[in-house]
Order: sequence, then C-alpha cells, then structure tokens
Amino acid sequence: MGRHVIGAAVELPPGKNKIVTVEGRSVGVFNVNGSYYALKNACPHQGAPLCMGRVTGMTLPSKPGQYLYGRDGEILRCPWHGWEFDITNGKSIFDPHKCLVKTYKVEIEEGHIEEESPSVETYEVKVEDAKIVVYI
Repeated sequence: MGRHVIGAAVELPPGKNKIVTVEGRSVGVFNVNGSYYALKNACPHQGAPLCMGRVTGMTLPSKPGQYLYGRDGEILRCPWHGWEFDITNGKSIFDPHKCLVKTYKVEIEEGHIEEESPSVETYEVKVEDAKIVVYI
C-alpha cells in the first residue's frame, strides 16, 4: 500500500471533494462533516465518473405518511444513471451487500507539507499546517 500526500487539509473544507490521480487511478476524496473518505472514481454499473456526481442526502425510514430526510452530504449519486452510494463506506444504497465502490484509507497528518525532491511518485506541493494522505 503506497502513501500519497494529495494536498493540504485546508484545501478541502467540509462538504467539498476533489478528484486526484494516484498510481494511475482516478480517486475522489471527500470531506464529510470533517471526516475524509476516498472512493474509486468509477461507478460499478457502467464505469461512469462517479465522483463527479451530486453529493446529497436520502430519505430515512419513517412511519407511513412521514418523509424524513437525513444523511445530508453523505450520499453520492452517479451522474449517468443515478445509482447512489454511501461515501463513508462505498456501499450501494439499493443493494449494500452486493454492489459497492472501492474505498481507500485516508488519514490527516499534522505538520507541514514538506516539499520533496522530484521523483516518479511525488509532486511539488504547497506548505500548509496539515495534509490529506490517501493509501492505495
């Protein structure tokens, strides 16, 4: 599993996401209420760029005639066909046991982003207080 600094935490405030390429893979990194998650940017249905879809919430179980809405900012809707996935675990809302999207470990490391010497695996980065690290 490779460690990849993808940017400063301050660049990705709550409710925002960004798409990065890591080890040749397109990955969407999301800040959901201060917690960070990374998903493969490909819908398992037909390979759509999933992380370009709308981030939303969903209706919750409720009594007949009631409509409860919740989990705002935790659900990702595929831009092609509307399939929905839980950003926090990659599972499909419709069929969470059989349909899921690949997730990656994300950590926030304290300290400054140090500029590294050029190599195949690194990019020049801006120095900030904390950094987002994705493990693939």
